[in-house]
Amino acid sequence: MYAIIKTGGHQYTVAPGDTLEVEKLEAEPGANIELDEVLLVGGGDNGITIGTPLIDGAKVLARVVSQGKGQKLVVFKYKAKKRYRRKTGHRQNLTRIAITEINL
Repeated sequence: MYAIIKTGGHQYTVAPGDTLEVEKLEAEPGANIELDEVLLVGGGDNGITIGTPLIDGAKVLARVVSQGKGQKLVVFKYKAKKRYRRKTGHRQNLTRIAITEINL
C-alpha cells in the first residue's frame, strides 16, 4: 500500500517503512505524528482512491526520527561589469520521519 501526502508545500509518495526528510515539523524526536493531508491511496484491496482534493478520514501515521538541517546551498548574486558580488548561504531546517502506517 502506498499514499501521496502533502506537507510543507511539497508532495511525497510514501509507503510503510519509508524514511524521508520533510520541512520542519514541530515535534520532538521519538514522537508519533499524524499526516492528514492525503491526496491518493493505492495498492490496497480497494484499488486506487483519489481525493478531491483530499481523502476524507485518511491518515498517514509517522514517527519523528530526528530534527536537523539540510546541506548548504550557496546563493551568489552579481552584476556584470559593475563590481557587485554577494555570496550567502542557506540551510533548510528538516525533520526526518519514518512512515509506520497508512489508514483509510
